[in-house]
Amino acid sequence: MTEELDPFKISQKQLYEACKISGCVSDVYNALNEPERFVEVKLLMKMDDGSLKTFKGFRSQYNSARGPMKGGIRWHPDESASLVKALSAWMTWKTACVDIPLGGAKGGIICDPRTMSNRELETLARSYIRQLADFIGPNIDVPAPDVYTNPQIMAWMMDEYEKIMRKHAPSVITGKPLPLGGSAGRLIATAKGGAFCIREAAKEIGLNLNGAKVVIQGFGNAGSWASKILTNDYNCKIIGISDSKGGIYNKNGIDPTKVLVQKKETSSVLGLKDAQEISNKELLELECDILIPAALENVITRKNAQNINCKIIAELANGPTTPEADEILFKNDVFVIPDFLCNAGGVTVSYFEMVQGYYQYFWTEGEVLTALDRVMTNAYRFVVDKAKEYNTYNRMGAYIISLNRVIEAMRLRGWL
Repeated sequence: MTEELDPFKISQKQLYEACKISGCVSDVYNALNEPERFVEVKLLMKMDDGSLKTFKGFRSQYNSARGPMKGGIRWHPDESASLVKALSAWMTWKTACVDIPLGGAKGGIICDPRTMSNRELETLARSYIRQLADFIGPNIDVPAPDVYTNPQIMAWMMDEYEKIMRKHAPSVITGKPLPLGGSAGRLIATAKGGAFCIREAAKEIGLNLNGAKVVIQGFGNAGSWASKILTNDYNCKIIGISDSKGGIYNKNGIDPTKVLVQKKETSSVLGLKDAQEISNKELLELECDILIPAALENVITRKNAQNINCKIIAELANGPTTPEADEILFKNDVFVIPDFLCNAGGVTVSYFEMVQGYYQYFWTEGEVLTALDRVMTNAYRFVVDKAKEYNTYNRMGAYIISLNRVIEAMRLRGWL
């Protein structure tokens, strides 16, 4: 039987299983298995060479029962409606999992920003917001950066929204530059939140993090910061790192600082001195203590799950593990920290940024990270305890908690 790899169908399958375990009736599943609203837009843009190009953009607004919807904007050549819908669903469960008063959304544009000039990037960002201005807002839906978007792109988007609305609205976008109402700690939040979860999971299974061997698949913002945090704060040893072009391995350890320099100079982790080049497939199957998928979805599947050779999987990426792989990992006693717990540090600090923007008073980085630690640690405990209660894997524990919280909000509103 062919394994299902369509992201949205996977999210629906996971939801169905959580509903079944929780004893929800089919009407509840039917109320939650599609977005509240899905918007598709066409963006016309004159390129620097004078040509006219058309881009397709999306915004999926999944559920607003617990508060304004929240979710990043991805710019990627392989972006799709299915993936955006799935990510908006996972964002709904993510905000509920860490118990912040937000719903879930996600956006995307099919493009390759790596080939575009600053002018083209700004034009595309502003065009996207003009198309969606009626559907977003500080109390409706709050976008943020994601794959191949950054604080500067968020600044352009916020500025365009404020021009349209003719008023300041700093909380319409998060992940902004600090001078425009961004939050201290936001850049490292996803990796920092994941590190807090890894710390708790290590206690859970009796793993000493001092010298623990770590493999990181994906060396973008989350993966690169995770490498530095785990090395500097917990004295872990990074033995493998990869990006879209391939991976590097050294059993004696890799200095993340040198990898960052290599990546900046050559746009790849490949070529680092004293490191063996390996494929992403080989990297995922390296023997290690902690494996961190920090790139894209569906990298751990039925085909390779049996070969995963680690104690902890910390999912900094969204949707890196398929349902079939989850079952194999659970049977093999691999401790999985599921994505919408492990990488929830980003949206949590985005929520802090919204709060700071509402009353125009900003916290220090120490205050932000202390609050983040409290939220992530509490959420971790709830998830693991719920999984044990139902004798299931951690992802289902997280789903059950999130599902119950969303259902409660919907019932209190009279939606169910």
